[in-house]
Amino acid sequence: MNRFLLTLIFVLALGFTSLNAQNFSTHQVKEGETIEKIAKRYYVTPFDIYQLNPDAKKELKPNTILIIPISKANPPKVTIEKELKGFTEHKTKRKETLYSLAKAYGITEDDIKKYNTFLYANPLRKGDKLQIPKFKITEIVEAPKLTKEYTVLPKEGKWRIAYKFGITVKELEALNPTMQEVLKEGEIINVPNLETESVKEIDDKYSYYKVMPKEGFYRLKLKLGLDQEQLEALNPGLKESGLKDGMILKIPYSNLADGILITDSKRVNLTDSISDYGIKHIALMLPFRLNRVEFDTVADTKKSIKNDPYLSASLDFYSGVLVALDSLKRLGISLKVDVFDTKYQVSEVSKIIEENNFENIDAVIGPLTSETFDKAASELRRYNTPIFSPIGSNLNLYDNVFQSKPSDELLKKKVIDFIKSDTLPKNIIIISDSKTINVSNDLKREFNGARQIYSRKNKDGKDEFFVTKEDIQNVLKPGKNIVFLETTNEGFASNVTSVLASLNNKENIELQQKPIEIKLVTTNINSAFEGDQINNTHLSKLQFHFAASSREYNENDKNSFVKTYKSIYNTTPNKRAVKGFDLTMDVVLRLVTSENLYLSVKNTPLTEYVENKFEYKKKMFGGYYNDSAYLVKYDNLTIVEVKQ
Repeated sequence: MNRFLLTLIFVLALGFTSLNAQNFSTHQVKEGETIEKIAKRYYVTPFDIYQLNPDAKKELKPNTILIIPISKANPPKVTIEKELKGFTEHKTKRKETLYSLAKAYGITEDDIKKYNTFLYANPLRKGDKLQIPKFKITEIVEAPKLTKEYTVLPKEGKWRIAYKFGITVKELEALNPTMQEVLKEGEIINVPNLETESVKEIDDKYSYYKVMPKEGFYRLKLKLGLDQEQLEALNPGLKESGLKDGMILKIPYSNLADGILITDSKRVNLTDSISDYGIKHIALMLPFRLNRVEFDTVADTKKSIKNDPYLSASLDFYSGVLVALDSLKRLGISLKVDVFDTKYQVSEVSKIIEENNFENIDAVIGPLTSETFDKAASELRRYNTPIFSPIGSNLNLYDNVFQSKPSDELLKKKVIDFIKSDTLPKNIIIISDSKTINVSNDLKREFNGARQIYSRKNKDGKDEFFVTKEDIQNVLKPGKNIVFLETTNEGFASNVTSVLASLNNKENIELQQKPIEIKLVTTNINSAFEGDQINNTHLSKLQFHFAASSREYNENDKNSFVKTYKSIYNTTPNKRAVKGFDLTMDVVLRLVTSENLYLSVKNTPLTEYVENKFEYKKKMFGGYYNDSAYLVKYDNLTIVEVKQ
């Protein structure tokens, strides 16, 4: 006998008990059997069998021993039907009992008593004449359905449902061939027919990670910092099933080296799709202005950094870039990075491009300022080199330009659409100063029934940037009031928010009116709402809503980027540092998951990182703009994202 086959039989013989203990059984393939028939018999999927028996994909030979996972699906329901066909006479002998007779005739003691009723009151004696019933036994096996219908819950994506039912996203898609990329609330789909207690729940205190092709425990240890034992403890059943391509794993919150979480909707986690591990070449252009820095002493250097806003901004942004480069390296991505000091001079940008070969550079990030960026973008057009603007908006969108910051118009539209989406009755008020009258009139056209209030002016007609309590009180109504505040003046913003906060939730007891509820919004968030004169308690009380290009990360979320940044720089990252990280991660991951950055716009609709998300759209005649922004609000003195 073949030594390998002998060894296999020996191992199976020894390990049979162990296999059963681990929720597995074995099956010897018979002539003419298919994987589909075997899977149906054991209430599992062909995919489950192939995972444990990969050679079965090539050829399924008779007498092959397959390892079969015991199904978690509802077991078959078996019903026994007995039809009386007659009787056999039996004279009781010495030492016979009801138990021995029932066993001998293959029936129950109750069957004997039923047709020999004297036995209910008397014991069985030697010589008793019994009528032993003969039955025709029919076993009815009601096999359970392998799948059942499931109604998609609000904001529920494929990975959440796959995790709940212990399958991969690919398996879920196989059960639903016509399923669209984005699921709709109320949609009916097929899922495995598990018992209720076997369905897992999504715990928002954890993050979730999708296993990539050919990814083993060793690579997960490098990426997630979790060993096999820790992953198995977090994911019951993983020890038995092993890792599977596309499997969803529960992990500690934000425990990902790159700061990317699994998301729903059309958001894409690019770390799942890395296909190009060749060296990528990127360039950074930032206005460090190192020629102006005094390096004689540490004190002089610190003073130079403090006094130069461009150097300070560049260093913040670059610090986030460095953390991103380290995260990308841990993902196995090879990079060549050139860093150039633009010195905040258009002429220096021209010099940099003239003296260096940008034709073979895959992407450029920067410069920061509009004039220098425009110069770099226009000169790099001849090489078709993609260039990303970190902070600029309303740029000249040449066909090689990617504007990562959403436009002011997009932010304005997001707020207006949010107010319009609320169909409940509401009173709309627009408060503005002399510099924002055009905005007020635009909003009036959007909301015809809105009331407009303007800041008071002095006798010379100059704006004094204030309103009185009576000005606002006269246009408020009981119930919901939406107040737009459009200004760039901090004093005016402070005055209006203070008055509104004093009027919020007030009720007129004499007229028995319901309370006045005020929600404050603006279409243009700016420094006027962030100055020292602004009381954040008032903003929280008014649930101040606005659209922003980024959200604020929560330090309590234990984000891995924030943790890494703190360990390196001994401080928390500011918005510029986070933008440096997010933008660099996105640019490079787009490079290694698509043929080029231009095609990535089509392949990757939406990505999201620590504070920023990117959804690029192409202008009909020109470049690319970010068509995605956040709606946020003040809540208990913190700014949180409004889920829509």
